[in-house]
Amino acid sequence: MADITVRALRAVDADRVLAIYQAGLDAGDASFETTAPDWAAFDAARLPEHRFVAVDGDDAAIGWIAVVPTSARAVYAGVVEHSVYVDPAARRRGVARLLLDTLIASTEAAGVWTIQSGVFPENAASLALHQRAGFRVIGVRERVGRHHGQWRDVVLLERRSPTVD
Repeated sequence: MADITVRALRAVDADRVLAIYQAGLDAGDASFETTAPDWAAFDAARLPEHRFVAVDGDDAAIGWIAVVPTSARAVYAGVVEHSVYVDPAARRRGVARLLLDTLIASTEAAGVWTIQSGVFPENAASLALHQRAGFRVIGVRERVGRHHGQWRDVVLLERRSPTVD
Protein backbone atom coordinates (compact mmCIF):
# COMPACT_ATOMS: atom_id res chain seq x y z
CA MET A 1 0.00 0.00 0.00
CA ALA A 2 3.04 2.26 0.06
CA ASP A 3 2.36 3.34 -3.50
CA ILE A 4 -1.29 4.19 -2.74
CA THR A 5 -2.33 7.58 -1.41
CA VAL A 6 -5.67 9.30 -0.90
CA ARG A 7 -6.50 12.81 -2.02
CA ALA A 8 -9.58 14.89 -2.67
CA LEU A 9 -11.60 13.80 -5.68
CA ARG A 10 -11.32 16.39 -8.47
CA ALA A 11 -13.11 16.93 -11.78
CA VAL A 12 -10.01 15.63 -13.57
CA ASP A 13 -10.82 12.23 -11.99
CA ALA A 14 -14.28 12.08 -13.56
CA ASP A 15 -13.61 9.53 -16.29
CA ARG A 16 -11.74 7.11 -13.99
CA VAL A 17 -14.25 7.50 -11.16
CA LEU A 18 -17.21 6.82 -13.44
CA ALA A 19 -15.42 3.85 -15.04
CA ILE A 20 -14.70 2.35 -11.62
CA TYR A 21 -18.31 2.97 -10.63
CA GLN A 22 -19.57 1.26 -13.79
CA ALA A 23 -17.26 -1.73 -13.23
CA GLY A 24 -18.72 -2.13 -9.74
CA LEU A 25 -22.25 -1.91 -11.09
CA ASP A 26 -21.47 -4.42 -13.82
CA ALA A 27 -20.27 -6.94 -11.21
CA GLY A 28 -23.86 -7.11 -9.93
CA ASP A 29 -23.57 -6.89 -6.14
CA ALA A 30 -22.82 -3.20 -5.57
CA SER A 31 -26.06 -1.30 -6.14
CA PHE A 32 -29.54 -1.33 -7.55
CA GLU A 33 -28.21 1.13 -10.13
CA THR A 34 -27.13 -0.44 -13.41
CA THR A 35 -25.56 2.57 -15.12
CA ALA A 36 -23.23 5.16 -13.65
CA PRO A 37 -24.56 8.71 -13.98
CA ASP A 38 -22.85 11.36 -16.05
CA TRP A 39 -20.33 13.55 -14.27
CA ALA A 40 -22.71 16.48 -13.78
CA ALA A 41 -25.22 14.28 -11.92
CA PHE A 42 -22.50 12.53 -9.90
CA ASP A 43 -20.91 15.83 -8.94
CA ALA A 44 -24.20 17.51 -8.00
CA ALA A 45 -25.36 14.68 -5.74
CA ARG A 46 -22.26 14.23 -3.57
CA LEU A 47 -20.96 16.51 -0.85
CA PRO A 48 -17.72 18.04 -2.16
CA GLU A 49 -15.94 18.14 1.20
CA HIS A 50 -16.25 14.36 1.71
CA ARG A 51 -15.22 12.72 -1.54
CA PHE A 52 -11.85 11.16 -2.11
CA VAL A 53 -9.90 9.03 -4.53
CA ALA A 54 -7.19 6.49 -3.87
CA VAL A 55 -4.42 6.91 -6.42
CA ASP A 56 -1.45 4.84 -7.38
CA GLY A 57 2.05 6.06 -8.17
CA ASP A 58 0.88 7.56 -11.48
CA ASP A 59 -1.86 9.60 -9.72
CA ALA A 60 -4.49 7.51 -11.51
CA ALA A 61 -7.64 6.86 -9.47
CA ILE A 62 -8.00 3.23 -8.42
CA GLY A 63 -10.91 3.75 -6.04
CA TRP A 64 -13.26 6.41 -4.74
CA ILE A 65 -15.51 7.18 -1.80
CA ALA A 66 -18.17 9.87 -1.45
CA VAL A 67 -21.21 10.77 0.61
CA VAL A 68 -24.67 12.12 0.01
CA PRO A 69 -26.82 13.79 2.64
CA THR A 70 -29.58 11.55 3.94
CA SER A 71 -32.04 14.42 4.28
CA ALA A 72 -32.35 18.16 3.77
CA ARG A 73 -33.85 18.48 7.26
CA ALA A 74 -31.56 20.21 9.75
CA VAL A 75 -32.01 17.48 12.35
CA TYR A 76 -30.21 15.05 10.01
CA ALA A 77 -27.33 17.40 9.13
CA GLY A 78 -24.87 15.03 10.83
CA VAL A 79 -25.98 11.91 8.97
CA VAL A 80 -24.59 10.91 5.57
CA GLU A 81 -24.76 7.85 3.35
CA HIS A 82 -21.60 6.73 1.63
CA SER A 83 -20.51 4.66 -1.34
CA VAL A 84 -17.07 3.18 -1.91
CA TYR A 85 -15.85 1.56 -5.13
CA VAL A 86 -12.48 0.07 -6.06
CA ASP A 87 -11.15 -0.79 -9.51
CA PRO A 88 -11.35 -4.59 -9.88
CA ALA A 89 -7.61 -4.69 -10.66
CA ALA A 90 -6.81 -2.95 -7.35
CA ARG A 91 -8.96 -5.02 -5.01
CA ARG A 92 -7.54 -6.86 -2.00
CA ARG A 93 -4.82 -4.23 -1.53
CA GLY A 94 -6.47 -2.29 1.31
CA VAL A 95 -7.75 0.49 -0.97
CA ALA A 96 -11.33 0.45 0.32
CA ARG A 97 -10.19 0.50 3.95
CA LEU A 98 -7.83 3.41 3.28
CA LEU A 99 -10.68 5.32 1.64
CA LEU A 100 -13.10 4.48 4.44
CA ASP A 101 -10.63 5.55 7.14
CA THR A 102 -10.08 8.85 5.29
CA LEU A 103 -13.82 9.42 5.05
CA ILE A 104 -14.34 8.69 8.74
CA ALA A 105 -11.66 11.22 9.70
CA SER A 106 -13.10 13.81 7.33
CA THR A 107 -16.70 13.45 8.47
CA GLU A 108 -15.82 13.41 12.16
CA ALA A 109 -13.75 16.59 11.75
CA ALA A 110 -16.85 18.17 10.17
CA GLY A 111 -19.19 17.10 12.99
CA VAL A 112 -20.91 14.23 11.18
CA TRP A 113 -22.14 11.76 13.80
CA THR A 114 -23.44 8.93 11.61
CA ILE A 115 -22.26 7.36 8.37
CA GLN A 116 -24.65 4.83 6.93
CA SER A 117 -24.77 2.52 3.96
CA GLY A 118 -26.83 -0.24 2.40
CA VAL A 119 -25.07 -3.36 1.14
CA PHE A 120 -26.42 -6.43 -0.63
CA PRO A 121 -26.00 -9.45 1.69
CA GLU A 122 -24.14 -11.29 -1.07
CA ASN A 123 -21.39 -8.67 -0.96
CA ALA A 124 -19.49 -10.40 1.84
CA ALA A 125 -16.27 -8.43 1.26
CA SER A 126 -18.04 -5.09 1.71
CA LEU A 127 -19.89 -6.28 4.82
CA ALA A 128 -16.63 -7.49 6.39
CA LEU A 129 -14.83 -4.25 5.47
CA HIS A 130 -17.51 -2.14 7.10
CA GLN A 131 -17.66 -4.22 10.26
CA ARG A 132 -13.85 -4.01 10.63
CA ALA A 133 -14.15 -0.23 10.30
CA GLY A 134 -16.63 0.03 13.16
CA PHE A 135 -19.94 -0.18 11.31
CA ARG A 136 -22.70 -2.31 12.77
CA VAL A 137 -25.65 -4.00 11.13
CA ILE A 138 -28.84 -2.26 12.16
CA GLY A 139 -31.26 -4.29 10.08
CA VAL A 140 -32.15 -5.86 6.79
CA ARG A 141 -34.65 -4.47 4.34
CA GLU A 142 -36.08 -7.62 2.81
CA ARG A 143 -37.03 -7.71 -0.85
CA VAL A 144 -36.75 -3.92 -0.94
CA GLY A 145 -36.22 -3.68 -4.69
CA ARG A 146 -35.73 -5.56 -7.93
CA HIS A 147 -32.32 -5.83 -9.52
CA HIS A 148 -32.09 -7.50 -12.92
CA GLY A 149 -35.58 -8.89 -12.37
CA GLN A 150 -34.82 -10.42 -8.96
CA TRP A 151 -35.91 -9.20 -5.53
CA ARG A 152 -32.91 -8.16 -3.44
CA ASP A 153 -32.42 -7.58 0.27
CA VAL A 154 -30.25 -4.75 1.61
CA VAL A 155 -28.26 -4.91 4.85
CA LEU A 156 -28.35 -1.53 6.60
CA LEU A 157 -25.09 -0.49 8.27
CA GLU A 158 -24.16 2.51 10.34
CA ARG A 159 -21.16 3.88 12.16
CA ARG A 160 -21.83 6.26 15.01
CA SER A 161 -18.92 8.52 15.78
CA PRO A 162 -17.48 8.01 19.26
CA THR A 163 -16.15 11.60 19.22
CA VAL A 164 -18.99 13.70 17.79
CA ASP A 165 -21.64 14.55 20.39
